Amino acid sequence: MSAIIFDVLPIFVMILIGWLVVKIGLMKAEIGDALSDFVFKLAVPLLLFRTIAGADFHGASPFRLWIAYFSGVAVTWVAGHLAATRFFGRDERIGVISGVSSAFANTIFVGLPLVQRTVGDKGLVPLSILIAVHLPVMMIIGTIMMERAEHKISGGAERSMAKVIRQILQNLVRNPLVIGLAGGAAMHLLDLSMPGPIESIVDQIAGVAGPVALISLGMALQRYGVSGNVGIASVTSAFKLVLLPACVWAASFLLGLASDWTAALVLIASVPTGVNAWLIANRFGVGHSLAASTITVTTGLGAISVSFWAYILGGAAQ
Repeated sequence: MSAIIFDVLPIFVMILIGWLVVKIGLMKAEIGDALSDFVFKLAVPLLLFRTIAGADFHGASPFRLWIAYFSGVAVTWVAGHLAATRFFGRDERIGVISGVSSAFANTIFVGLPLVQRTVGDKGLVPLSILIAVHLPVMMIIGTIMMERAEHKISGGAERSMAKVIRQILQNLVRNPLVIGLAGGAAMHLLDLSMPGPIESIVDQIAGVAGPVALISLGMALQRYGVSGNVGIASVTSAFKLVLLPACVWAASFLLGLASDWTAALVLIASVPTGVNAWLIANRFGVGHSLAASTITVTTGLGAISVSFWAYILGGAAQ
């Protein structure tokens, strides 16, 4: 257990450092936004590019991995939606935000450095395969469900599903993560290798992706907080940190995934809620406080949940 703590604790200490440097006024929050841009637009795309370009997939199919993870997402999303609408009596829009807050993992800023540190570079392969579809799937489903909830409540004109999907896909084509993954896949399929100096530059930039991502996340937490919705945010946080990884673990076991792939998926599922939940709430102008509270609570408790699941995974592998 002590080894697990020493692997996990630095992840959340770096988040705390980012939060503190803004809290005490050492740096402005805007610097954190600039660091986030660097991570999202350059460092992580190069890390994904390098990982996919040099990956050994051992003939493994990605479909079982996607089924294992997204079956857990489906169960958790539905649970979050029903908790908001049936138990807390909120409308359908809050139900969608509750579902997405319960099931949207922070794969890039927390999941990536966590998997790299605890599972190793071999864990980055299943993570990259998941990232390839995670954002598109979650954003498409979240946007379509919010569009329908808005139409149901306000009675306004509803955009067709084709238009919603087309708009999201157009945005994804320009997404640096998608570009990095596509470039790495092309290198892998063509069996190409980078020249030595280029590889050295890519390695150095990719190497700082994890630490900078964590610190920039901590700096961004200043804009969130726990404001109202404490009851429902506690439920969505419990679903995110407990129910989602439990479902993913069970599905991975039933589908017979390799131990390192299972570990990567479960650890990803156990990380705090991603900021995309807040972005969806902001896009539709509803549920800001619920999404923000869930992000803050899950980040605050993330070290405990991640350590617990790492311990469980370690014990199951023995």
